Amino acid sequence: QVQLVESGGGLVQAGDSLRLSCASSGRTFSSVAMGWFRQAPGKEREFVATITRSGLGTYYADSVKGRFTISRDNAKNTVYLQMTSLKPDDTGVYFCAARERSNYSPRESEYTYWGQGTQVTVSS
Repeated sequence: QVQLVESGGGLVQAGDSLRLSCASSGRTFSSVAMGWFRQAPGKEREFVATITRSGLGTYYADSVKGRFTISRDNAKNTVYLQMTSLKPDDTGVYFCAARERSNYSPRESEYTYWGQGTQVTVSS
């Protein structure tokens, strides 16, 4: 079992930066790959970024590439999402998820554990 708790969301203006954190407990954090997903109002949840269990490999959605950075600290059992140059289209609930594999994946169905989400609102 893996328990995930996101934090760091909030209300910001377009162009601002924000860093989300996802703290993990339960199963050894370093044994799972992690991902960030988001869900905008009235839309389906979509992939944002993912990272291998080692932290050496990352992959991003085209919409956030160059603006968002995913990272992890296995000593702190935490994965981060650094978001810069935020746009109103980035508004949504951000979820972190854990995958019981070493390699990353953009596929929501391949993640077993999910956090409750943290709200990010970007005003224009």
